[in-house]
Amino acid sequence: MRKVYWITGLILLVVGFFFFKPFLTGNILGEGNEERLTIPLSEITGQAKFYDYKIDGTTISFFAVKASDGSIKTGFDACDVCYSSKKGYRQEGNYMVCNNCGNKYPINGIGTENKNPGGCWPGYLPSKSDGENLLIKKSDIEGDGWMFV
Repeated sequence: MRKVYWITGLILLVVGFFFFKPFLTGNILGEGNEERLTIPLSEITGQAKFYDYKIDGTTISFFAVKASDGSIKTGFDACDVCYSSKKGYRQEGNYMVCNNCGNKYPINGIGTENKNPGGCWPGYLPSKSDGENLLIKKSDIEGDGWMFV
């Protein structure tokens, strides 16, 4: 009987994750004709916030987080190696952790290009600030959309 409860609980957990994931990932962005996405800096804190950008039936996920030095770090919720697992990253303290392989990356170091492509590292997503908003070019997001197909 315990086995039935365990299996039922596991099924509910998995179904619940996929049902509630859209609510956990943050805002869905990408509407309008602007060439860039605008995210108020006031909503970016030391707790990573995940965003979904939808284009042509594909949802591209990325995150923004404030580093300990106050800078804003952005990255794709995928990497060159583990992207096909579709598991992305989670935050543990001052680290972003790959949900597939378990590698940890200090938040302060995120936001740089992976100079050795082929390794697990939050995909590079350039961004700028205008003092009030974080600005991300839609073309930069769409350029790595292949990781989310």
